[in-house]
Amino acid sequence: MAVKTTVEKMPLAGSTKAEAAVAEITKALNNRMSAGVLGSCPVEFTKAFVEACGSQSCGKCTPCRVGLKQMAKILGEILDGEADMCKLKVLPELAATIYESADCAIGFEAGRQVLEGLSKYMDDFEYHINNAGSCKFAKKAQVPCVEGCPAHVDIPGYIACIQAGKYTDAVRVIRKDNPLPLACGLICEHPCELSCRRNIVDDAINIRGLKRYAVDHAGSYTQKKYPATGKKVAVIGGGPSGVTAAYYLTLMGHDVTIYEQRSHLGGMMRYGIPAYRFPRKDMDKELNWLVKQGIKVKYNTNVPRDISVADLRKKHDAVYVAIGAHSGNSLGIPGENAEGVLSAVQLLGAIGDGKKLSFKGEDVVVVGGGNVAMDCARSAVRLGAKSVTIAYRRRKDDVTCQMEELDGALEEGCRLLELHAPVEVMTKNDKVTGIKLQPQVSGPVDRGRPKPMPAAAKPVVVKADKVLVAIGQAIDSAKFEKAGMGVNRRRFVADKFTEALDKKGKVIKGVFVGGDCESGPATVIKAVGAGKVAARNIDNYLGFDHKITLEVKIPEARVGDKKAAGRVKLMERSAAERKDDFNLMEKPMSDQECLLECNRCLRCDHSGMGSFRGGRELSW
Repeated sequence: MAVKTTVEKMPLAGSTKAEAAVAEITKALNNRMSAGVLGSCPVEFTKAFVEACGSQSCGKCTPCRVGLKQMAKILGEILDGEADMCKLKVLPELAATIYESADCAIGFEAGRQVLEGLSKYMDDFEYHINNAGSCKFAKKAQVPCVEGCPAHVDIPGYIACIQAGKYTDAVRVIRKDNPLPLACGLICEHPCELSCRRNIVDDAINIRGLKRYAVDHAGSYTQKKYPATGKKVAVIGGGPSGVTAAYYLTLMGHDVTIYEQRSHLGGMMRYGIPAYRFPRKDMDKELNWLVKQGIKVKYNTNVPRDISVADLRKKHDAVYVAIGAHSGNSLGIPGENAEGVLSAVQLLGAIGDGKKLSFKGEDVVVVGGGNVAMDCARSAVRLGAKSVTIAYRRRKDDVTCQMEELDGALEEGCRLLELHAPVEVMTKNDKVTGIKLQPQVSGPVDRGRPKPMPAAAKPVVVKADKVLVAIGQAIDSAKFEKAGMGVNRRRFVADKFTEALDKKGKVIKGVFVGGDCESGPATVIKAVGAGKVAARNIDNYLGFDHKITLEVKIPEARVGDKKAAGRVKLMERSAAERKDDFNLMEKPMSDQECLLECNRCLRCDHSGMGSFRGGRELSW
């Protein structure tokens, strides 16, 4: 007789209401973290992180189940001023034990992050212990987006002006801290948006797009200046940093002369950024307005070839060196000096000079994965190339360019060959015929990205008539170094007040440096920020304390809609249309889009961090 058995039914897998709710909280937490942590106490933040890790623990292994709670307890005692230095000594030992013995990433990554924090801000932990729980970390952040901007532009202020239809006032607000609103409205990498508190709700305000809208709709105005001081300042280099310093020093009443080695101002804005991103007539209009404020310019003057820094120093009361980074890095492989190999600086510089180039019918390979590499690739398409291949030694996910730039290049017909590193430029009769690439695999993480390693595969050869090398820029500092200026890895050395140092580390009186030549190749807005700081410090060195002030009234905050709303995405001309010319590819916001985007601004200058911590900076 058959025995009757009971078979358990298997339910469909699914989440409970509680699990779904936790998933929503996790999503909200991710959004909150994406808004940045400017102004947060690092010790308090570490404790919150450890507690979050503890809430994920399954409880199986002791290091995670017990260790994380113990670590959070010690951090809490440090924050409350109840711990001593002996307790602090226990913390790295406990973190190391958890890192080495926890079963899974929930535990060992928590331990690693605490060890990382202790190595980087141990003084903050010690300050809490020695000062009864008081925080050393200066909570100076007033408004997140303002703090996230290297030039500290009053972003909520000018958005409020735009919302009120006061476009000229908006531009004046921007120019208090950044004299290049159109440039940054078109080409800025907008780091401010990473810190935008709107990220917590849905997505960051399209700050760059609103800036461009303001400039496009603004009228003319007269900029106030201080009376003449009788002091003379020489600025070496007419790029964004040099022009910024020159503008503010001129407003302060000083007699400023820019010494520019080329026939136009703009620096890498002109000679490194194609016209389809920043039209030359618009660039000239913006730069000409600045010059009309009283800046003198000596074009086609190379320092130190035509005049030395020492001679400039004798003729002027101060000198600002802002020569940028106008040389290209080499690949260091056989064949790279062959005819047909061009650096990104050579290609984009020739385009910037207005030279008529043609790649018609040619196969082009671009080496690199940054914004400059994308500019080279997209320019090659517009110059008539038959095919454009971007060879990048890392993964697509690791590119340093903005993803929208890569997407745009692919839309225009470029091909991305990821995980392929150049090993030789193939030549015939000293002319390029192709490039040999070694396939790569992703290895251990190094400085935030997986380091590529040669794959167990044979090299491949990609046919090429032109090879464009876009693997970074270098600084022409050798002649300045011979003249006595301090240089480290081709970058000028300065103190924290932008004063240049000599080879012995001593301040060179009256000489200041800034921008890409001091920081290394960076962005336009970082160069602007450096020029602003230099102007302030040069004015101080000359014995003055001029203030650049906010000259408009910011409209009162309106109660906005706090519900989630879609971010306005700037559209571009179709790839089929734009790939054949160098005309501006990005379309502006419509009036309706502009108002919708302004209404999304949470006006952090009028509440929370803005009002509690001092509001806006009315002058600097």
